[in-house]
Amino acid sequence: MSIPEFSLLLMSVLISVAGQFFLKMGAIKLGKVDTANAVSHILNMITIPELLLGLTCYGIGAVAYILLLTRVNLSVAAPAVSVGYIFSVLLGYFVLKEPISLTRVFGLGFIVTGVILVVWKK
Repeated sequence: MSIPEFSLLLMSVLISVAGQFFLKMGAIKLGKVDTANAVSHILNMITIPELLLGLTCYGIGAVAYILLLTRVNLSVAAPAVSVGYIFSVLLGYFVLKEPISLTRVFGLGFIVTGVILVVWKK
């Protein structure tokens, strides 16, 4: 994977992770959904700026990913996008104060190792 391709991958991943983060922040504002409030909560989603920003980030991330797919094989791009899991866990830990268990740390290590093996050129 060349530097421009890696940059496009990283941009796609980081924008998509930002989308996940903003969707989580919007979901916190939205509150828990149950059968009694599902319809009103779904309708209220368009009034929460964080949810709209999260969806916008997802859209931009998807465009960047499509551009990446014009340059890189799917068999490389799709697994490499899983690096986003690491960024999501780190955001959850540092910003949202979510705990990271030792098992999750090992799992993230396996993801990183797998991505390196998939994108590595011989």
